This record gives sequence, C-alpha cells and structure tokens, in this order.
Amino acid sequence: MSEFVKPPKSLLRTVGQTLVQYRMLNEGDRVLLGLSGGKDSLSLLHILEHFRRHAPVRFTLAAITIDPMSESFDPSPLKPYLAALGVPYFYESQPIVTLADRHMDNDSYCAFCSRMKRGLMYKVARENGFNVLALGQHLDDLAESFLMSAFHGGRLNTMKVHYLNDAGDVRIIRPLARVRERQTRDFAQAAGLPVIHENCPACFDSPTQRAHMKALLGAEEAGHPMLFKSLLSAMRPLMEAGLEAALAAGPREP
Repeated sequence: MSEFVKPPKSLLRTVGQTLVQYRMLNEGDRVLLGLSGGKDSLSLLHILEHFRRHAPVRFTLAAITIDPMSESFDPSPLKPYLAALGVPYFYESQPIVTLADRHMDNDSYCAFCSRMKRGLMYKVARENGFNVLALGQHLDDLAESFLMSAFHGGRLNTMKVHYLNDAGDVRIIRPLARVRERQTRDFAQAAGLPVIHENCPACFDSPTQRAHMKALLGAEEAGHPMLFKSLLSAMRPLMEAGLEAALAAGPREP
C-alpha cells in the first residue's frame, strides 16, 4: 500500500518559508493541486500533505489530473496511487491534442494546452468549492520563463507566485517558487515516487525554447554558482505581481 513520504528538511524549510512569506494558505482553505504525475507535482503533493498534517493552519487538500488523451502520455496510473494515499482526486479527460489541431490559431501548442488545462482545473475547483489552485512550477521554471519572455517576447515577465484569477474566485499559488529542480528530482527518486514522464506531441521533432533556456542556464551556472540566487532577486517584483489582490481576497468563507 502506498504511503506518504516525509520530504527532506531542506525542501520543507524552503517551501514553508515561501508559504508564510506570501501568505499562501489561510485557515479553512480548500486547496486543489494540479497533478501531472511529474516529479515536481508529485513532490508538491507530499510536501503539502505534510503541512496539512502538521501546520497550525488547517486546510483541506485534493488533487486533479488533466488527461490530454494523447498516445504519448498516459497519467491513468495515478488513479490507484491517489486512491491508496486516500487523497480526494479528480481525473478529467479532454482530447486537447485533437482540439489543438482544429482550433489553434496564431498560438503555440503549449499555450493552447495550458489554457485548456487551466480552464478545466478552474471548472472543477468552482464546482467542488476549492478556492486555491496549487501548481508545481519551481525556480528553474520561473528562470526559464523569464529568459524566454525577454529573449523571444521582448518583455520582462515570469510566472507569478501568488495571484487571483481573472474571475476573482480562485487564488493560484506556486509553493515551489524558490525550490530548485534538482531538489524535486532527488526527492522523487529517493522516495520512489511513481513519476510519469510527459512527452508533449508538439515537441517530438525539435527541442523547445524552454529546453534551450534550460541548457543556457545550466552552462552559466557552471561558471557562476550564485546565478539562481541573483535571478531570484531580479525576478522578485515580477513574481509578486498580483500579490496584493490575492491577499485582499482573504481567507475562504466558512
């Protein structure tokens, strides 16, 4: 039988500080975790469950997986795993690949897929009374997005750490925003988490821009070990965009 694994202290310390600094969780919050089955979201599942059990703030936790119905990616093995853990679980299937072929206009496949998945997660959150959506992007993801936006979009932008959606009814949090990718990878491997490797059908023929940014950052960090600390400082105002509105939304009404 599957059981929750206690994450290492380094992960708990970093995530705990992020949760507190950005006031991500309030008493009575109902948190829905976007679970792809990758190392990051699976790690976040175990981290949040640890805080659910031990933190002074009481909140509930559930998970959701969006199955894009692609031949290259099957997240269905998560169903028995979540059942064994006893986590409330929502599994939504949507033919996103087919829909992208039919309806995608002047947009990237990744952007279309992201919007589709986010819309489904919001729908499930609203229908089931969840007011917080937790996502598993980490510091490496934020840094890659920052460079992609600057290099290819001509803008200074990255993922936000805590903000309110456009409809004003769901707060989005990224508790791993200061965690390095290698930390989730090491934890997932050591804990034997059932990682499902996602293969995006849009990325078979050529590496993505994100892959190029990852390689660039890796090469730079080899010569400058403090690179990500510097990037975190540079990105902080961008990460905190929308924070005031999220905090003003306040705790969930009982």
